[in-house]
Amino acid sequence: MKPLILLACCSLGLAAQPLKRPQILGIAHVAFGVTSLDKARDFYKGLLGFEEPFGVTNPNGSTRLIFVKINDRQFLELFPNIKPGADRLLHIAFETDDAKAMRNYLASRGINVPPEVRKGRTGNWNFIIDDPDGHAVEITQYTPGSDAMRVKGKRLGAKRISTRLMHTGILCGNVGRAMRFYRDLLGFEETWRGSSSGKELSWINLKVPDGEDYLELMLYRDLPATNARGTHHHICLEVPDVAKAVAVLEANPYRKTHTQPLEQRVGTNRKRQVNLFDPDGTRVELMEPKTVDGRPVPPSKAPPPK
Repeated sequence: MKPLILLACCSLGLAAQPLKRPQILGIAHVAFGVTSLDKARDFYKGLLGFEEPFGVTNPNGSTRLIFVKINDRQFLELFPNIKPGADRLLHIAFETDDAKAMRNYLASRGINVPPEVRKGRTGNWNFIIDDPDGHAVEITQYTPGSDAMRVKGKRLGAKRISTRLMHTGILCGNVGRAMRFYRDLLGFEETWRGSSSGKELSWINLKVPDGEDYLELMLYRDLPATNARGTHHHICLEVPDVAKAVAVLEANPYRKTHTQPLEQRVGTNRKRQVNLFDPDGTRVELMEPKTVDGRPVPPSKAPPPK
C-alpha cells in the first residue's frame, strides 16, 4: 500500500501547486464607441490611412461593430450609436497565448471570471473581466481560423500613419488597487512614472509582461465625468518622425474635414508627439519611440493623488 499512499501524496502536492500565468503578448485591440460610423471612417481610414478588414452585424443586419486594422495583431473596434455623454472607451483587450489557462489562473486568484471561455463571432477565444476602476478588460487568443488571422498579411493600408499601437491610456482612481491588478496579478512591469506638475504623480507606464506594448494609467483624485473622458482615454500610435507624420496628414485630402490644429510638442517624457481627436473627441496620440536626445527620462518621485 505504500506506493499507493506515496502516489496519492504526490497527486495532492501537484494539485496544490499554484497555477502559472499564461503569457500576455501585447495590446490586441481597443474598443471605442462612436456616434457616426461614416465620420469615424473618414478619420481612421481616410485621414489616418488604416483599412477596415471585417466587421460584425446584429441579428437584424445592422452593423454591431467594425474593425480597423493597425497591424496583423492590433486593431481598433468601433461601435456605432453610442449615447451622448457616455464613456467612449468600451474595453481594452490583451493578447494571450492561452485564454482558457488564463481564465483558470485568474479564477484561482479570486478574480470574478465567466464560467467558461467562448469563441467570439470573429473566431477568437476570449472573455472579459473588470479592472479595479471598472474598465472592461478582454483577454483574447487568436486562432488560425479567425477573421484576424484570415487577413494576416493583408489589408495593411499602404498609407497608414502608423504600424504599431504603442500604448493605450486609461483613467485610474486608485494606484494601489490598479498596481495589484496589473502588476501583481497580470505581471505587467512598471517602466516609467511622470508628473505634469512635479508635485503630484500623473502617469504610470506598465509594459505587458511578454511584449513591448504598454498601458498608461492616467491618475486622478476624482475621475472626470463620463462625458469628459475622451481626451484622457486614448490610444498612442508610434511614428518614427512626428514632423513627417504631420506633413503627411496636412497633405491628405481628408485633412479639410478635420480642422483641429496639429501642434507638435515635446512631452514630459521628452518624446515628440502630436494629438489628434476623432469626430467624437477621442484622443489619438502620435509619438516617437525615443526621447529627443536619446537619453532616458528619470521617473518622477512625486506622490500619487490621494
